[in-house]
Amino acid sequence: MHGPFLGEFMGTLVLILLGDGVVANVLLKNSKGENSGWIVIATGWGLAVLAGIFTAIAFGSPDAHINPAITLTVALLTGNWSNVALFWGAQILGAFAGATLVWATYLPHWKETPDAGAKLAIFCTAPAIRNLPANLLTEIIATTCLVVVGFSFGSRAVSHSTLLLGLGPELWGTLVWAIGLSLGGPTGYAMNPARDFGPRLAHAILPISGKGNSDWGYALVPILGPLIAAGVAAAIIKLAQ
Repeated sequence: MHGPFLGEFMGTLVLILLGDGVVANVLLKNSKGENSGWIVIATGWGLAVLAGIFTAIAFGSPDAHINPAITLTVALLTGNWSNVALFWGAQILGAFAGATLVWATYLPHWKETPDAGAKLAIFCTAPAIRNLPANLLTEIIATTCLVVVGFSFGSRAVSHSTLLLGLGPELWGTLVWAIGLSLGGPTGYAMNPARDFGPRLAHAILPISGKGNSDWGYALVPILGPLIAAGVAAAIIKLAQ
């Protein structure tokens, strides 16, 4: 079982378990982290990325994409599309599984929380101001920043030798933390189609007490935005090479 599919599945599962988990901790009633705020959420997501990358590597995916936008960028840069379908499938399944574990972890709290919108926000993103073109632009900008800055960590211009062992995941986690604090306000910074689609699907399927609809009318924004950004970022990275 050890290999890229399992690595991407497990890495994305951990990403969502901890990432959606911190949102649940802040938003659900009678949780010990209730109302602890945006800084806690942004910090939790940054650490979730760190944990997800290390988990993906440990379970057999040394590239540890845990994000279809990263997988697409790599394919565009290298011309190798052989892993795209495999990784995307593993990432979406891992995100669904991670969201399901969040639901199970906070099982008594769903009934205690009357706000259906807050429950949905634990699983997937939603805009602060609903304007689909503007929301799409925000996701493109945030994800392009993620990919371009993230890929710069391995640039020979930055370091003439490879990064110290373990430093790469820490830098990616810090980057996601920074983006959440700086650019996360308009849309909740999905930046990852699997991160939004897998948990949104879990929200639609799971017997969550008092849930509303899963807002599929918005779902294309956090899917298409990051994928468009992957193409933009790949073009920028090629210009810098």
